[in-house]
Amino acid sequence: MSNPAEKPEVVQLPAEPVSAPSASSRRAAAQRVREARDKLTSTSGTRPAFDAEMLRQYAQTRLSASYVVMLLVVATGVLFGLWMQPIPAAAWTTGMLCIHAAMIRSCHRFLAEASSSPAATRAWRTRFVVLDLLYGLCWMAILIHPVLDLVTETLMMFLMLLVIAVSSMLAANLPIAALAATAPVAVAMALNFAVTGALDNYILAALALAAEGYFVLLAHRLHSSTFATLEARAEKDALIGELEQAKAISDEARHRAESANVAKSRFLAQMSHELRTPLNAILGFSEVMKSEIFGAHAVPVYKEYSADIHNSGVHLLNLINEILDLSRIEAGRYELNEEAVSLVGIVADCHHLMKLRASSRGITIHEVFEQAMPRLWADERAIRQVVLNLLSNSIKFTPQAGEIWLKAGWTASGGQYLSVRDSGSGIPEDEIPVVLASFGQGSNSIKSAEQGAGLGLPIAKNLIDLHGGTFTLKSKLRIGTEVIVTFPPERVMSALAPLSEDAPPLQPESSAMPDEKRRPRHKPIMSAGTGS
Repeated sequence: MSNPAEKPEVVQLPAEPVSAPSASSRRAAAQRVREARDKLTSTSGTRPAFDAEMLRQYAQTRLSASYVVMLLVVATGVLFGLWMQPIPAAAWTTGMLCIHAAMIRSCHRFLAEASSSPAATRAWRTRFVVLDLLYGLCWMAILIHPVLDLVTETLMMFLMLLVIAVSSMLAANLPIAALAATAPVAVAMALNFAVTGALDNYILAALALAAEGYFVLLAHRLHSSTFATLEARAEKDALIGELEQAKAISDEARHRAESANVAKSRFLAQMSHELRTPLNAILGFSEVMKSEIFGAHAVPVYKEYSADIHNSGVHLLNLINEILDLSRIEAGRYELNEEAVSLVGIVADCHHLMKLRASSRGITIHEVFEQAMPRLWADERAIRQVVLNLLSNSIKFTPQAGEIWLKAGWTASGGQYLSVRDSGSGIPEDEIPVVLASFGQGSNSIKSAEQGAGLGLPIAKNLIDLHGGTFTLKSKLRIGTEVIVTFPPERVMSALAPLSEDAPPLQPESSAMPDEKRRPRHKPIMSAGTGS
């Protein structure tokens, strides 16, 4: 009997991590898609909005230079009327003015439209190009008139350059219109010079074509710069829109955060009452059972269980108090009850409270205090809580037979400082921001058997910030940790300035007393032994 074939082993390859595109890449992709869509719907290869804006600037430029063009046409008609019959010159001038009037009227109508669709923009673009073409053909008719043989080539060349320059500048925002207005004039003049067959006229024809190319290039440059300006303005408007949208989103997020903060405060206030009420009963009854007030337990283990229940209740009560303190501080509702306190005295009291706990672990606490230090204007409960938090952390993370140094003294600026340094395992440098954050715990605290909620250091730092002081945490692995707390010189009682207001008088002034009750003060009140 043959053995069944072995089932092939299927190995699943690890999936490649899919990285989310960044905001800049998404913005660039959206811009490329938008540009491609705009080029497909535009006649000039740019955005449709830019086409309408370029036409609008073209119309505004035409309207602003309308009187200059009229003056040029009239002056040219008068000049050529002197060299040929006045009737053809007047007819040419009338035709040019009619074309110019039609162009001005079209510009006014285009600018009067509130909004234009892409189809309407293309229609207006075609109309402007046709009008410019008629404008150029009329100038061509007067410049190559056969009666102008007596006119010198210099005058013709000057007039041609003037017409090309003016037309190129006015139609720079619409390059195809500029080409339609100047190309007939330049080509006709070049052919007019070339048909004579003279070398000088060949040179003038070449100069005419070169001038046309130069002004067309200049118009294209002006169009490019205007387009770049419009594009930069559009990007600026888009950026402003994004900023306003981001601001609206941030404001909405801020309102949500404020609402969540209010809800959190209400929740904590409600839950603190709901938790403390049964917790006080647990602590009270466990204290009675642990102390065996109503008699000894039949089973001795019950006493140990009662002690465990009591210790757990105390721990839970401390945790609730810490969470409430942190929430009040973050909400800005923590009020300082300031009074004159002794920093050295508070540190010594906290050392006395924690000495038994430190002695049980074989930890030695050294005191280095400067003597005759003045009092601080601060909240005694807050400072006591700061010292207890720092000292308990040092005892918690200091190994057996370790050492802790408590220092209090003057700062260089005239303030007072408190330093708590231990010989514990230390904190990695990259974990210092973590342990200073709310509910943050470092790797050492996670590995330690005595884990906390991660609120001691954040509460201490926030309380010191409320006093206007500084909180500095320094630590090195396998060397130890030091926390330095400083209070500003303004809180030292010896540095407080005296009151500038005058004290009220102890008795009313003499002017407020009646005249008949006044008596002279130059005599002593008691005259015993004076002989008077």
